[in-house]
Amino acid sequence: MARILVVDDESSIRRTLKEILEFEKYEVELAPDGMNALEMVNANGYDVILLDIKMPEMDGIEVLEKLQMTTDCPVVMISGHGTIETAVEAIKKGAYDFVVKPPDLNRLLITIRNAIDKKDLVTQTKKLKREVERKYLIVGDSSKMIHLKEMIARVAPTSARILISGENGTGKELVARQIHEQSQRSKMPFVEVNCAAIPSELIESQLFGHEKGSFTSAFKQRKGDFELAHGGTLFLDEIGDMSLSAQAKVLRALQENKITRVGGEKEIQVDVRVVAASNKDLAEEIKNGNFREDLYHRLSVIVMEVPPLRERKEDIPLLVQHFIEELVHEQGRSSLGITNDALLRMTEYPWTGNVRELHNVVERLLILCDHEITEKDIETYVHPLMLK
Repeated sequence: MARILVVDDESSIRRTLKEILEFEKYEVELAPDGMNALEMVNANGYDVILLDIKMPEMDGIEVLEKLQMTTDCPVVMISGHGTIETAVEAIKKGAYDFVVKPPDLNRLLITIRNAIDKKDLVTQTKKLKREVERKYLIVGDSSKMIHLKEMIARVAPTSARILISGENGTGKELVARQIHEQSQRSKMPFVEVNCAAIPSELIESQLFGHEKGSFTSAFKQRKGDFELAHGGTLFLDEIGDMSLSAQAKVLRALQENKITRVGGEKEIQVDVRVVAASNKDLAEEIKNGNFREDLYHRLSVIVMEVPPLRERKEDIPLLVQHFIEELVHEQGRSSLGITNDALLRMTEYPWTGNVRELHNVVERLLILCDHEITEKDIETYVHPLMLK
């Protein structure tokens, strides 16, 4: 049942609104003035606040300003002296809506329902954002990871292009996402392209889009990832696997901040920060003629290396606990403990598949173990070759 706080200095208005809203199955509490309202909001949670503007001592606009600092609950202003100027001021200061006294009952109820829907949406959005942040959290307090996090914090607010190197499974995507989240582009799109997973004949269409009829299966116009990432960040993962033809077009896009769709002639302006990653030695790829040196220099304003797990074994216990909590939450399972001996046994393995392999092993143990992960479980369920 949604909870509503009615704030009005007129007792008759408070009682009337309470009767109407309780009839509509809302739970209603009353406050005679602004000070009482602020105390009640701090002590209780509400889904909507109906706030009168004209009140003694502290008027509704003052209360609204204070509420904006303490709660994200939608506030509907009500007033018998409503003017356009007052309504505009209230909306500018964060009010959800403005209703004139005596309120039209249908309009008031619709406004309340919409305000509740908005609050639910905001709550769900925050929950999803927390889950996403947790999913892409960089876990580790080893010296190498502290250095990496400091580098991210330093370069993220800039516009510099970044090249991330590291073995498969080390978490290069996590680094790219953290760079985006800590940048001024964080509210704009983050678009990821796995260059190794897209056939060479399709990579240009993926990146730059295509016009209808530009090739056999081009049944309609399609925007490319450069356009989709406009204003945000484009993450080119495994860029060492990109064809030389596509590399040339990417280089031009970086030089001119313009692209042309496949089969098109019109130049399209794009504002994109490019973060690239590769598990290959690009210097060696340049020597072998597989990667353009000029593109390398365009991409590598800042070069960051993600260390393999075997070089930061002190982070393994933290990662194991993090993965257990994450998987328990995702799968709705009971929490599972792990003994110190089991953790020590896990730190002895070189983890050639890095963090991704560790995650898979923890998931396997979570499924197959009963109450607590022991050293015996490690020896039983982790492939023997891994522990040699």
